[in-house]
Amino acid sequence: MHTLRASKYGLSIKQLPPSIVEVIDALTKAGYDAYIVGGGVRDLMLGLHPKDFDAVTNATPAQVKEVFGRRCRIIGRRFELAHVYVGRDLIEVATFRAPPKKAVTSAQGMILRDNNWGTIEQDFARRDFSINAMYYQPRKDQILDFCNAIQDIKKKTLRLLGDPALRFEEDPVRMLRTLRFAAKLNFSIAPEILKIFTPEMTQLLRDVSPHRLYDESQKLFTMGHLQRVLPLLIDFGIWKQLFAEARPQVNAFIELAAKNTDQRIQVGKTINPAFFYAVLLWEKFLERCNDYLSKGLVPAEARAQASLDVLKRQSTRTVIPRFAETFIREVWEMQTRLLNPKPQQIQALAGHARFRAGFDFLLLREKSGDKTTEGMGTWWDVYQNLSNDEKEKAIAQYNRSRAKKRRSAATLVEETETPTEMTPLVVEREGRRSRSPSRQRNEKQTTRVDAVVSTTSNLDASHPILKRKRVQRDLTQVVFGPTQ
Repeated sequence: MHTLRASKYGLSIKQLPPSIVEVIDALTKAGYDAYIVGGGVRDLMLGLHPKDFDAVTNATPAQVKEVFGRRCRIIGRRFELAHVYVGRDLIEVATFRAPPKKAVTSAQGMILRDNNWGTIEQDFARRDFSINAMYYQPRKDQILDFCNAIQDIKKKTLRLLGDPALRFEEDPVRMLRTLRFAAKLNFSIAPEILKIFTPEMTQLLRDVSPHRLYDESQKLFTMGHLQRVLPLLIDFGIWKQLFAEARPQVNAFIELAAKNTDQRIQVGKTINPAFFYAVLLWEKFLERCNDYLSKGLVPAEARAQASLDVLKRQSTRTVIPRFAETFIREVWEMQTRLLNPKPQQIQALAGHARFRAGFDFLLLREKSGDKTTEGMGTWWDVYQNLSNDEKEKAIAQYNRSRAKKRRSAATLVEETETPTEMTPLVVEREGRRSRSPSRQRNEKQTTRVDAVVSTTSNLDASHPILKRKRVQRDLTQVVFGPTQ
């Protein structure tokens, strides 16, 4: 173990938020040892801005709760932790771990229970990467380095503590963490890890809870280096284990969405991780829609059923929460409404709760080369920046162009259809008004008689039909109306 001066490596208590300092001071005042550990220390040494800080102590979770009272909540069954709330901040406090007296593991070697308390030396050996095993005591200005982690940081190398194969078997999620740290920190992966990081090893991720894998996928999407980590997921065989429906390739749409997500994070804008799930599963969603349309389903029903199928299949790998599923389906449904909006509904559509997400999705599709958007992404982009009068003019112009497009489509259909000759049921002479039904019946009867006569024109005069004489009736003797 090396005891280093923290200020020598750029660490200062002034860089820490008051919440983590308050937790460390409270535990120390209660007579326990307390340190800041993990990614927070690592990021400070690299000149980055940590999102959060974790604490570790020799106090058990129950003792931590005694120190903080109602501000503390104990969570976890496999890995018991204490969550301490300081204002709006949440500080995760772990207890020093020791090797289990009796290993409780799955058939594949994954640890199922890990609640054996120990010393700081035993705790260091249980951690995954060397760069995450430095203990920082801000009041004493000390860093405890048990494994030459400082050298790994200088060399920008990711190194696992212990046998890499065994560490992956204990917790397969460490494979995801390896690629995440490599992309985020731009570190190289140690050769002993690359040697055992095979597609067969990634099969261990099937034993991890889909809920936990969803949480890990959110960390991949929100770390700010999504564009860099996606190719790594494909190269190391992780993609197939996380995304059941998405093809293992980064097309133009996915790449542009990843780039846009990273840019939003860098400028401090918020993102919804479910948005990138909508991007990843979009292609498979379209395929399912076409399948249902070919079976005769109406478009709305086809879209609804396709979205259910795709999300249900994805839930076998990463369980997407209900609210996130609803968000994804609404973004997909907005694409149809934004592509062909009714003029009288445009203003209401622009105020829809999912308009912004649906518009961003549509514009990314258009910028990535999707011709099916027909320029509507740009149209909506311009529309949002217009004044009220300009919006009314834009809607009127859109209505005219929409009607013109319909007329052009109808004309094209008429020209492409091959006309078929049909015999008219009734032949009318030019310049005559339409005849009454009774007169039309009399003319039809006359026509039939003429036709019969024409067919019998070759008969001799002795034929019975030619001998028939028309009998004139005396209409004066006919009684019209009801009779007795």
